[in-house]
Amino acid sequence: MKEGDHQMTIPHLFRCPISLDLFKDPVTLSTGQTYDRSSIEKWLSAGNLTCPVTMQKLHDPSLVPNHNLRHLIEQWRQLGHDHQFDPDNHHYLTTTIDHPLVSLKHKLESPQVSLHQKLQTLENVIVLTEDSPSTNSFLLQIGFLPLLLTLLFDKPEFSQDYIKFVEKGLCFVIKLLPFGEMGCLNMLKEESKLESFIVLFENGTDMMKQSLCHIVVEISSSSETRELCGMIGKNPRFLNKLISQIVHQDSDQTILSEAGIKAISALCCLESNREKLVQQGLTNGLVSYIVYSERKERSLVATAMARLEQVLGIERAKEELINNPNGVKAVVKMVFRVSDHEGSQSAVNSLMMVCQESMEAREKAIGAGVLTQLLLLLQSQCSGRTKTKARTLLKLLRSKWAEEQ
Repeated sequence: MKEGDHQMTIPHLFRCPISLDLFKDPVTLSTGQTYDRSSIEKWLSAGNLTCPVTMQKLHDPSLVPNHNLRHLIEQWRQLGHDHQFDPDNHHYLTTTIDHPLVSLKHKLESPQVSLHQKLQTLENVIVLTEDSPSTNSFLLQIGFLPLLLTLLFDKPEFSQDYIKFVEKGLCFVIKLLPFGEMGCLNMLKEESKLESFIVLFENGTDMMKQSLCHIVVEISSSSETRELCGMIGKNPRFLNKLISQIVHQDSDQTILSEAGIKAISALCCLESNREKLVQQGLTNGLVSYIVYSERKERSLVATAMARLEQVLGIERAKEELINNPNGVKAVVKMVFRVSDHEGSQSAVNSLMMVCQESMEAREKAIGAGVLTQLLLLLQSQCSGRTKTKARTLLKLLRSKWAEEQ
């Protein structure tokens, strides 16, 4: 390779799962998995009747050409101008040193370039990648994502240029993450980087907060970043700010509130996070979110109800729900909503959990009209599983009510 040439690894999505080589003729099976035609044909001709990746039985062995992937690969190859394949290391050796995106990357990482110039540079990168999805893969190959993350989480200063840079940069990170490895986000495990993340969430613009919530969702969804998910879930400053975000009832704050409920739901994947969230007031925050549900997307209200059910396994959460003046009432409200049963089963389960041992909870539930709600639910088109739960709760409330008379 000549001096100045750049070495690029084949993007994971462009490799055949069987040969591990760059696709030449990508075809897709009925299972949704894509293989190089020659590789999958050898597999099938050997008498195999399953998908090599999923091991699902192939009821339909037909091969459908993946024209979209072929087109993306061609675009990717054209970016490198001149490609030579190294079969030993599965690398394409590409002369890319003069590519405009490489030049822009160098400009971003230069300490001599001002923040204002870096903002303009980032805007140029975004423009260059708008009409060509394959350039996103190229950016990952030249190490653009770690560089951008380093710049975003380095000593917040909140000047006008800085705010614009972070807003655009975070949006671009979200765009790049589906194309790259989530492991890049583990740089946030560094104390200084995590502190910058928290400061941005505490003091940043609504757009920054929405993007950071989205990144939390991505972090929580990957096994590569499970430890980072736990670290974020232990930070009381972040959790406190996140919970306060979902309590806002202003119409202007609706999008921010929805981003917050998604981030909270994602963090709840870890039991340790759920305990910390409850300590920071999640129970009352979710109650408030549900109480004002008319202003919110119904699926997200159902998500909030599901998270409330999830944390009620913690004794403190049960006590807080019962003691909250709107707590039991909010859950009863979710038992039956006209022509909408999202959240009904979680609401019924939640009432079962708090009413089983608490007379106060039973009295509050009955006072809030739970018996009528349950009867309406039983007459509706909800699932059989939900109806079974509703009958069990109705029986519990009636028997407990009779015992107490």
